[in-house]
Parts: sequence; structure tokens; C-alpha cells
Amino acid sequence: MASAREIQSRMQSIKDTMKITSAMYMISSSKMQKAKKSLADTEPFFFGQRNAVARFMQCVPDTKNIFFGKEGVAEDQKKRGYIVITADKGLAGAYNHNVLKLASEEIEKHPQSELFVVGELGRQYFMKKNVYIDGEFSYTVQNPTLYRARHIGLQMIDKYVSGELDEVYIIYTKMINAFKMEADMFQILPLHREEYLHKNLQGYNDQMMFHPSVETLLDNLVPNVVCGFIYGALVESYASEHNSRMMAMQTATDSAKKMLHDLEIEYNRVRQAAITQEITEVIAGAKAQKSKKK
Repeated sequence: MASAREIQSRMQSIKDTMKITSAMYMISSSKMQKAKKSLADTEPFFFGQRNAVARFMQCVPDTKNIFFGKEGVAEDQKKRGYIVITADKGLAGAYNHNVLKLASEEIEKHPQSELFVVGELGRQYFMKKNVYIDGEFSYTVQNPTLYRARHIGLQMIDKYVSGELDEVYIIYTKMINAFKMEADMFQILPLHREEYLHKNLQGYNDQMMFHPSVETLLDNLVPNVVCGFIYGALVESYASEHNSRMMAMQTATDSAKKMLHDLEIEYNRVRQAAITQEITEVIAGAKAQKSKKK
């Protein structure tokens, strides 16, 4: 059994750790709320752009645009690119594990794919696995901005238009609710034509004239839609990371409280045993003194 001093030292160490976990919980809570507000502020703009593309496509459904698919590329010959969004740090429960597991499964299915990783932890993971990562694609996930999303999006669009990639996917963490997050993957290039042709748009049926052409308009509008997808994934992943860290820190704090409770009981037992032993020794000494006097 540990001594009372050792138990006190351990209890103090746990209390210090609880201060850290509580502080991390509060910091993650603040950052998550900020990220959710940023996403809510920008969503209407990107939804409006998607609706504009849908209107164009419904007015000219037969238009051929490279952003809606390439012709003559067999399914087994398509070159795929995966943008994987992870965290820069750990201590976030299973947040990073779930994303990396999904990305690894996709890489195993398509070994010739190109991998683009956002987040230091993901880069370290794939480097240890000897998986090739685009070396110039080094971004952090802290404080996602529209500028960074646009920079990433334009790189992907250049690779897609030049023929280096035929499909581009993004793997990120989707927040279902405050208690549930799951790794998800969706295709950002090419866009799904059917999704825009059958999009239910509110309003009247209007006639449009395109100048200089619908192709030129789509070439300028679709990149903004792609950047919107990427920005949304960056912000949602960032919010999910901090939500996961909040849950992990709360679990750690609860575990620390339970450990403190158990240690307090053990400390009281050790202290009681020490007091009992001291009393026994005093009584034994007193009896010994009486025996000597007799």
C-alpha cells in the first residue's frame, strides 16, 4: 500500500491535470462556436452560387463543360486525387483515427491516386506509412479562411483541367450533431450533372441570355462552387475537431474526478491505519512503563 505522502502527491498531480483539461475544454468550446458562426455566415453565398449553376444547367441541359465530366476515360483508368483533412494536434478522441482509416481504405482501393493532406498529424501518419504525399500541399487547419480554401481549390482545378486528375474527392469529418461526428467523403470534381439538373429551385421559370457564352460563365462560376465545398469541409472539420476535443477533455476530467474520489478513500484508510498504529504504540509504551514501576 502506498504511503500517505505518495497518495497526496498523486492527488495533487491529478488536480493539476484537471486544470489543463478544463482549460482545453473551454478553449475548444470557444473555437468551435467561432467556426460554426463563420460557416453559417458564408453558407448563403455558396448556396446561391450553386443555385445559379443549377439555373444555367436547367436552361441549357445539353451544354458540355469539363467541370461536369470528361469523356472517353474508363473507370479503371481514372486518376483520382484525395484531399484529406486531419488535425494539427492530437487529444481529440477518435477524430483523426476515423479520417485516416477512411483515407487509407481509399488509397488501398486506388493505389495510383494522388494524396493531398491538410493537417500536420495526417502528414506525419502517411509519411510513416511511406505513402507519397504532395510535398507542396502543406497547410494547417487552424483558423480556416476563404483565401486558403480558394488557394487549395485552384490547385485542384488546375490539376483537373490539365488532365493530371480525372476526379477529386475530399475526406473530412462531418458533424452530425453535438455528440456525433463521422468521417465522410464526397466528390468535388467533376460536379454531378444530374444533381443540378434535378435541383428543386424556388421561383418563376425565367429565360436567360448568356454573354459571351454559357461555357465562359460556367468556367468562372464553377471554381467558386468548388472553393465553397472545400471551405465548408475545412470549417466543419475544424469545428468537429474541437467538438471531439471538448468531449475528450470532458471524459478526462470526469475520469480524474473519479480517480480523486478513489484516492481520497485510500488516503483516509492509510491515515486511519497510521493513527491506529500510533495509538497502539502509545498504549503499548504506557503498559511497558507501568510494568517497570511494579
